[in-house]
Amino acid sequence: MRKSEGVRTLDLDQLGSLIDIRRHDLRVVTSGNCCAPLRVLGALDELLGSWRLHLLNAPHGIPERPGVMLETCFVGAGMRHNERLVYFPMRLSQVPMLYERRLGVDIVVAHTSVPHGGSVSLGLEVNVLPAAIAACRKAGGVVIAQVNPQMPYTFGDGELPLDTFDAVVEVDEPVLTHEAPPTDERAAAGGLTRAESAQIIGDLVARRVPDGATLQLGIGEIPDAALDGLRAKHGLAIWSEVIGDGVLELDQAGALDPTRPIVTSAVLGSAEFYAWAHRNERLRVLRTETTNAPSVIARNRLMTSVNTALQVDLFDQANASRIGSRIFSGFGGQTDFTVGAIHAAGGQALMALRSWHPSADASTIVPQLSAPVTSFQHTAVITEQGVAELALRDEKEQAVHLVEHAAHPDARDELWEQALSLGLV
Repeated sequence: MRKSEGVRTLDLDQLGSLIDIRRHDLRVVTSGNCCAPLRVLGALDELLGSWRLHLLNAPHGIPERPGVMLETCFVGAGMRHNERLVYFPMRLSQVPMLYERRLGVDIVVAHTSVPHGGSVSLGLEVNVLPAAIAACRKAGGVVIAQVNPQMPYTFGDGELPLDTFDAVVEVDEPVLTHEAPPTDERAAAGGLTRAESAQIIGDLVARRVPDGATLQLGIGEIPDAALDGLRAKHGLAIWSEVIGDGVLELDQAGALDPTRPIVTSAVLGSAEFYAWAHRNERLRVLRTETTNAPSVIARNRLMTSVNTALQVDLFDQANASRIGSRIFSGFGGQTDFTVGAIHAAGGQALMALRSWHPSADASTIVPQLSAPVTSFQHTAVITEQGVAELALRDEKEQAVHLVEHAAHPDARDELWEQALSLGLV
């Protein structure tokens, strides 16, 4: 054991000195996304018989053996399909309340930068970690930092005094990166490949974004395609739950307003993007309670939220969470940003998705959702077929626009029949 600016520095095999390894119900809350502190989590797993692991958007590589109860409010690849998964259906903006009012937090493990001026940074993910640390402190738990010189130091709510932590464990290894999956070139009904349909949708989204707009975009093929069409814009700002490499491309293209901060709660992308984020004065990585508060989102003029879904029904309800009875992801920030954007001056909440699932060979525009609703009351639904304008329309107009402008031609006859039986035409 060593001392690091007054805080104990432990080797991985010394973590047992911090915790009661006899307990079988310890709950560990940790960084997710590309910040999961896998080395420390692996060491804890070797010490503990059974325990609870709680994080958002878990990557591959987390402990997932029998005896580890996995918990989350947003399912990532490392937890998806796990039979022991415990899912809490919550808007991301409300997850901090879960730690404060419902769940006991015994241990927090954060993946941080090295110290600068007596403080470390939570780096690429602030998100719900400050709330988890506060709850853990209040409960008399243990807060551990996995300190990594390859973790970018970002400014904002993730800058914490080193003495916030009871101990640090030093590692030196690359931070996880986020890479787009290989493009599936299978043609959907109508002959378009996934890449071609994404490009059409992206172009339609980009046309709706005026100069000076504030953007929230997710991560994936369709948001990336929309970013391609936004490079020629001017004076754009970013207020988002998560950002990826497309923001760097917009910055390099001169599309972003250099006088406005780039605001997010998490950063996922390439090593080049992480290098750009390191000590970037324009980037502010803030806690979820700020980035995802609908009332705060609504203060952004021309707030344009772009999200996607698995299905949208004729009542303009979107399912982005479940495939049948199986949880696929969760609410995330989609609900927060949809509400915030439609209340902003000149704001719009756009739902962008393909009209047809190639793998399921089924329409994404359906008569009525059978799965729980993630969001509703969108400004428009955009597919490669066109733009269904929905804002301020009555329910029958909405259904007609969805069938005529968003649904795939192969699905329209059935949708008209179902719309009739639902009293929508």
